[in-house]
Parts: sequence; structure tokens; C-alpha cells
Amino acid sequence: MDLSFTPEERAFRDELREVFRTEIPDRIRRKLRSGLHPSRDEQVETQQILNARGLAVPHWPVEWGGRDWSPVQIYLYQDELQSASVPYPLPFNCAMVGPVIAEFGSQAQKERYLARCANLDDWWCQGFSEPGAGSDLASLRTRATLVDGAWVINGQKAWTTLGQYADWIFVLARTDAVAKKQEGISFILVDMKTPGITLRPIQTIDGGVEVNEVFFDDVVVPGENLVGQVNKGWDYAKFLLGNERTGIARIGISKARLKRVRELAALEPVGGIRMLDDPRFRERLAQVEIELKALEMTQLRMVAQERGLARGKPNPMSSVLKIKGSELQQATTELMLDVVGPYVAPFFPEAELEGRNEPGIGPEDAATAAPMYFNMRKVSIYGGSNEIQRNILAKAVLGF
Repeated sequence: MDLSFTPEERAFRDELREVFRTEIPDRIRRKLRSGLHPSRDEQVETQQILNARGLAVPHWPVEWGGRDWSPVQIYLYQDELQSASVPYPLPFNCAMVGPVIAEFGSQAQKERYLARCANLDDWWCQGFSEPGAGSDLASLRTRATLVDGAWVINGQKAWTTLGQYADWIFVLARTDAVAKKQEGISFILVDMKTPGITLRPIQTIDGGVEVNEVFFDDVVVPGENLVGQVNKGWDYAKFLLGNERTGIARIGISKARLKRVRELAALEPVGGIRMLDDPRFRERLAQVEIELKALEMTQLRMVAQERGLARGKPNPMSSVLKIKGSELQQATTELMLDVVGPYVAPFFPEAELEGRNEPGIGPEDAATAAPMYFNMRKVSIYGGSNEIQRNILAKAVLGF
């Protein structure tokens, strides 16, 4: 397999690199490099800059804003975006509900939602997981009942990321209580301003409030907000989760973090000895770099094969990217934790405040190293736990 890029592909990569490093404000990219989260306005600002250049949803169908790029071009786009510390186009819009609507939605739904979705005029969130139905998503209990042509939804969703910003939520709800559990679920679009919706934040171990509980109490939704066919939501969810699991790998982000780890290890002495001079630390760093390069090659092979798959059919190899990508994100944050050393101990939430004028404690990355490490414990769980991914691979690849 020839993994070298052609002159045209290198020129394409250089063009993307120029856009990401000059047109996205440095204040936003610097914030991401430091492990801080973009604000809602910064996420919208970034995505609208990208969308104006045709760079928000290049993987979508051309008629809805896509670019008909080759698999290599898609790979280069993702890698350069992440390596430049550019906020990724909101995944709930661009990698989840947008592709589902483009693939399975009605023409009216495509015309109503997709352009606004790509430009982040509407902010979407995901209503899948529930108490007792996380990785075993098919056990969800939220119900949707058709009454006089409208769906009446009752139930609860959990871990709804950035739901506090959302205008809309895409919901998996049970529409047939007696069918096999995977066959009685539908995919419904819900306006977050609809009466009966209550959102309650959940504070996470890093001190953040990025996830929420969402309660539905007799929420009435127009019948036309059903995507595709009734009771086929599980098929659409599998299609969506295939996209999510591929994106969870975050290879470019891990590469950028490893680069920063090397910089800090070369500059920060511990007991008069640089971390980079410690043979055990160098061994750990090299091991992660080798595994990350291997995962990058795996992603290239997978992307090169994607166009040969049937449309709408999830690629089970996305589970490989999800498993190893999440493990490497955790490994890189652990290396960052070690290289920052005792400066990770102070809890410094003021680092998230805009316009702060007090100096940080220790190196620039110290304030976020511990919160990031703790926050990244979740990536091996969300999007389907890694244990579930191994079961998917055993069934799809090995035939067990």
C-alpha cells in the first residue's frame, strides 16, 4: 500500500493548512491548544467561517454543501483541522443528525434543516442515552405515541452534551412497545423550546457542566418530524454511530498533544533533569507515538475502502478507530499530566474565565492538564463503550 501523497494532495493539504492557521482567529485556536473549551459564540464563529469556505461539511452530498472529495482529501482535512487546534464543526450537526437527514430524511426535511445545520444557525444535541440505557442503547424507555397525527413524547435522556446551547434535539424513542427492542424505535426531531422539555445540568469530575439530563413530559411534536420510517430508528442510529465512532478517534488532536508533551518535556526540569532525558519516560512516549502512527495508517486504509461500502451501511472497522483512538487520547493526557508534574495539583477553574489578568500556576498547560485527564476517562465509554465495540468486531469481523 503506497501511503505517500501525490503533489496535488500535498498542495491541497498546504491550502487547508493556510486557511486553518490564518482565517480561524488565533485566540480561538490558542484556547483549544491550552485544553480550554470554545464558548458557544466561538464555536458558531468558527463553523460559519469554515462553512463560507465550503469546509464545514465536505463529507455531505454535494447538493447539500459537500465537496465530493476523495478519501485522502477527507483524511487530510480532518488531520489538518485537528492539528491546527481548530474547533471541529459541531459533531451533533455535521457528523450525526445532518448525515442522517441527508441519507434518510424527506425532501422537505432536507430543505428545512440541512443548510441551517451546516452553518450552525441551529445548534443540535443528541437525545440517545438514558439512565440504564447507555451502551445498551436498545433498552431505552423514552416513549413516543402517535396521537391525532402528532408524536407525544415522555421519558428522560442523560449525558446530553452541550444541551444547554441547543435549539433542537434528535431523539430515539420507543414507538412499538411489543416489537423486538431494536425494531420498535424511531428517530424524531424535537424543538428544544417545545413545552414539556426540562433540561438539568450535570457537573462532571473536572468541574464542567457540559452534559445534561433532559426530561420529556407530554412533549407534542409534529408528525412530520419523524425521520424516515416509523420503527426504523435503530438502523439510522447505527449509521449515525458509525460516523461518531470514526470521529471519536481524534488522531490529529492526539498528535498535537504529543507534540506539546515533547516541548514541555524538553523544557521543564524535574529535580534538575529534563523529563525527556528520563529513559522510562522516553520509552512511554515512543510507545504512544508508535501506536498513534499505526492507528493513523489504519484510518487511511479504512477511509480508502469507504466508498466501496453500500450507502448507509456502517463500517465495523469504525469500532477499531473508536477503541484505539479513545485509549490513545487517554494515554496522551496521562503523559501531559506527568510532564506538568506537581503543577497539576492546584484546582484553577479561573483558567476558563474570559479576560483573566492573573498569571497561571506553572506552565501554560498546567491549569487544564488534570481536568483534561479526568474528562478523557469518558471517551472509552461514550459512543458505545469499548467493551461493546469489541463485541461488534467479534460479530462482524470474526463471525462470533
